[in-house]
Amino acid sequence: MRRSRMVATLAAAGVALAIAPPASTAEPARPDDAAFQKVTLNDTPGEPIDLAVVPDGRVLHTTRAGELWLNDPDTGLNKLAAELDVYSHDEEGLQSVAVDPGFDGKSNRWVYLYYAPPMDTPTDDPSTPDVNEGDAPTTGTPADFAPFEGVQRLSRFQLVGDKLDLTTEQQILEVKEDRGICCHVGGDIVFDGEGNLYLSTGDDTNPFESDGYAPIDERANRNPAFDAQRTSANTNDLRGKVLRIHVNEDGSYSIPEGNLFEPGTSGARPEIYLMGLRNPFRIEVNKETGDLYVADYSPDAGSPDPQRGPAGQGRWVVARDAGNYGWPYCVTPDMPYVDYDFATQQSGEPFDCSAPVNDSPNNTGLTELPPVEQPEVWYSYSESERFPELGTGGIGPMAGPAYDFDPADTRGRAPVAWPEYYDGAPLFYEWTRDYIKAFRLGDDGGVASIEDVVPSIPVFGVIDMEFGPNGALYILEYGKGYFAELPEAQLARIDYIGPNGNHTPEPKASADVTSGHAPLTVSFSSEGTHDPEGDRLRYEWDFDSDGTVDSRRANPTHTYQENGVYTSTLKVTDVGGKHRGRSASAEVEVVVGNAAPVVELVKPVEGQPFAFGDTVEFEVKVADDQPVDCSRVEVAYILGHDDHGHGQTTAAGCTGSIQTTEPSGHDPEHDDLRGVFHATYTDPGADGVPALTGHAEVALEPTG
Repeated sequence: MRRSRMVATLAAAGVALAIAPPASTAEPARPDDAAFQKVTLNDTPGEPIDLAVVPDGRVLHTTRAGELWLNDPDTGLNKLAAELDVYSHDEEGLQSVAVDPGFDGKSNRWVYLYYAPPMDTPTDDPSTPDVNEGDAPTTGTPADFAPFEGVQRLSRFQLVGDKLDLTTEQQILEVKEDRGICCHVGGDIVFDGEGNLYLSTGDDTNPFESDGYAPIDERANRNPAFDAQRTSANTNDLRGKVLRIHVNEDGSYSIPEGNLFEPGTSGARPEIYLMGLRNPFRIEVNKETGDLYVADYSPDAGSPDPQRGPAGQGRWVVARDAGNYGWPYCVTPDMPYVDYDFATQQSGEPFDCSAPVNDSPNNTGLTELPPVEQPEVWYSYSESERFPELGTGGIGPMAGPAYDFDPADTRGRAPVAWPEYYDGAPLFYEWTRDYIKAFRLGDDGGVASIEDVVPSIPVFGVIDMEFGPNGALYILEYGKGYFAELPEAQLARIDYIGPNGNHTPEPKASADVTSGHAPLTVSFSSEGTHDPEGDRLRYEWDFDSDGTVDSRRANPTHTYQENGVYTSTLKVTDVGGKHRGRSASAEVEVVVGNAAPVVELVKPVEGQPFAFGDTVEFEVKVADDQPVDCSRVEVAYILGHDDHGHGQTTAAGCTGSIQTTEPSGHDPEHDDLRGVFHATYTDPGADGVPALTGHAEVALEPTG
């Protein structure tokens, strides 16, 4: 993106242009997949949610449970930078992380987090196994719903060394949240070239009793969480939006010019830049052009219904100005939902996308809304006639970054910086379909073409991506499964090594035991480690991460004599290739002084038949080296759909029951649905050694 500026500068200065050959006007050639390599940075990332690359090359990523991890590129070590106490009933927890655009590690060390503080929200009491006090009622009075009113919080903290100092928190903004009920409470943080902060927010609305169409249930006794008109279509609410603010030095914020509503507009929040969004899980800003890329998740209807509205549609937007994108009234300006009365189950007229009106009793903002804007891309479960390159399957759109190629930096950033071919093209990735695409924009600003990006490199549920200062693409993979650390989950980097480049070795590290009591003898293994060119490798094990090589054997044994938490790191270096010295690391955490609990779901059992809506009893068995406290057992019920899931509720205790939800809008006979029970037990730790957690999971099969 900077080439034209650089050439103009050189011409004005008369530098070299008179003797240098003319620059080629040919389009750069598309690089082959073999010129790229995926390098694992952390293959035990917890339940990963979001990442951010620090200007010095360190990488931060969040877990939903409240952890912030830091990858150090110099040592290859992954360090726990912070652990926040968060509320996590269904999809809540620690969501997004971002680094201040002025971060220099000295005068500016701000890191931004978006998370759900615990507050005094009710949680399940394990002494009452037949009642889940953490579930908000679906019907009742305002007084019944009031205890579950919470917030999501945007704050910033100082990153001091490799630790986030939680005492430095500046609370910037809070977004209301209706807790104890599913779904869409995520958020993403990005900055534009002028330092303005954008925060995307979900509609915080339960989609499972609307038949997969617009959730606009206005019945007086219903939990407001069944009506998206109170959030996405509410000009006086920050949910279902993209917010745009400028953070001041003291943590307060001001409103930039150009938002959707002028400050002082009655019944409208000035922070709103975009409204009418359902679940804009990932957003990005092209700092060169100012374009904001937004991907919005789809409702679940598999086919259109003239009495209710269109089939589910994922959307991708290039926002250059403030606007309304229509949810829950419209998908596009010519694709409206139908006004539906949930009390009488009667359909009315299609909504007017040119002049939508929010007359819901749950609306606290303006009645007359801005007209609905046109997204650049929209697609359903079947093949899109307009965008067939997107394929078929689930709908999980993610807005990726646009690569900013800088020829002045390429030599220093090589050999990992991506090539000029991708300059300016925004990336798009699909969480359910496991691919990365490049969108080429035409002169009219719309999508002119769509192409695969590194299709031969497998990815599994990419949940975030970002280009680093070295020009490489960093990706965070969630894996395939539900609300846990999954086998495929990892933090990784995709490098461009060139058509004749030498690959980085791919290390694997494992151990026969990872917890126990001193003296603890551990047999380490590098099985699975390989070099793509088959070059000779050097193995270096550091059993306690003190910077000293303790063994150069491929598969060593070590005995830990003292209690503690040890990160054993394997560094593998290419010593036989034409570009010697490429190295990568893998690690194994060993806890000495505490043994990990073993968790078993006695009931329900894997494959057990059930009907959605059934009450299912659970029983959890825990074996541990410390007395078992059943109040520390948590059982989550998750609606499994294709390769992803929606957390519905969490109960506590070794025994109890959970009422499963009825997934309106899904057909158990044709959709790939499951009822997933996930049990965890975290022991209290011992003698200064941290707590350890055990897991068990079963999937129940619906009978119809």
